[in-house]
Amino acid sequence: MDTQERHVSLYTNLAHAVRESGLLRRRYAYYWSRITLAVLAFGLIWAGVFMIGNSWFQLILAVALGAVITQFGFLGHDGAHRQIFDSAAWNEWTSRVLGGVFAGLSHGWWRAKHNRHHAAPNQEGKDPDIAPGALAFTRDVADSRQTGFAGWFVRRQGWLFFPLLTLEGLNLHVASVRTVLQPGAIKHQRVEAALVLSRLALYVVVLLMVLPLGKAAAFFALQMAVFGLCLGGSFAPNHKGMPIVPPTARIDFLRRQVLMSRNIRGGPVVDFAMGGLNYQIEHHLFPSMPRPNLKHVQPLVRSYCEDHGISYTEVGLLHSYRIVVDYLNNVGLRARGPFDCPLAQQLRN
Repeated sequence: MDTQERHVSLYTNLAHAVRESGLLRRRYAYYWSRITLAVLAFGLIWAGVFMIGNSWFQLILAVALGAVITQFGFLGHDGAHRQIFDSAAWNEWTSRVLGGVFAGLSHGWWRAKHNRHHAAPNQEGKDPDIAPGALAFTRDVADSRQTGFAGWFVRRQGWLFFPLLTLEGLNLHVASVRTVLQPGAIKHQRVEAALVLSRLALYVVVLLMVLPLGKAAAFFALQMAVFGLCLGGSFAPNHKGMPIVPPTARIDFLRRQVLMSRNIRGGPVVDFAMGGLNYQIEHHLFPSMPRPNLKHVQPLVRSYCEDHGISYTEVGLLHSYRIVVDYLNNVGLRARGPFDCPLAQQLRN
């Protein structure tokens, strides 16, 4: 067997072992209980909003609502990855309804963007999560922003990253609205437009019915900030500061997913707060694996990587955030050099 075939078979062998373990089987009780509890919490918060009425204590409920909507974001993510049901249609519509009705987000927009990320994590020109935007995630982008305000910003963007995450919830809603209003952008566009736009409109109307304009605006802003911080804070540690892959690099699937991903330690609290995304390596290798099974497959994956000399990265939550801040502050100065594919290295020898 030549080197390339050997690298390709590595994932095949691991996938076979995982299938044999039974960890790809659905976890219906887990997901139905999570969905039920999330819907109940959502309903109780809105009942509390009507009961409390015109009071600044509503801001406590705004924080709670932001945290609950984050859980709907995680559930929608799981449905989009077909983790919940055997049926592709059931997964798709569950994700569409949970995302549209409870979080106000477009399933079609999210899935298209997220699938591109999974196909090429941290690869320039392919991964939308490191594309040029408000932040510079790659050296070339950072080097193009070295003068004036842009230069000042990029040298401090690590410190500004978490404050900026408070705007991420609003950014996600804007992107969803733009998508559902763009003709032909996604499947079932009329349904998604009805779900997303009705949910956002009803949200604003209810707030203005219960609260005066100032308090309604404060509730809305705080809820969006908490949602953005919780959701963005769950995705940020998983790839930022890991190697950046050049646009033309070709890497076998196992290394592409493991070497560009980072796991986060922390136990049940972190598992809940991050929606299982702290097992990012396992999630990228087996995206349709039910969330509660990721922690069970982790020892198998980690041992397999160690046996085959593949670097497996896992750190604590605070450590991961320090890595993210440091990386972003130094993208143009001492960010990691271009990723050198191990497969390419061996084929050259």
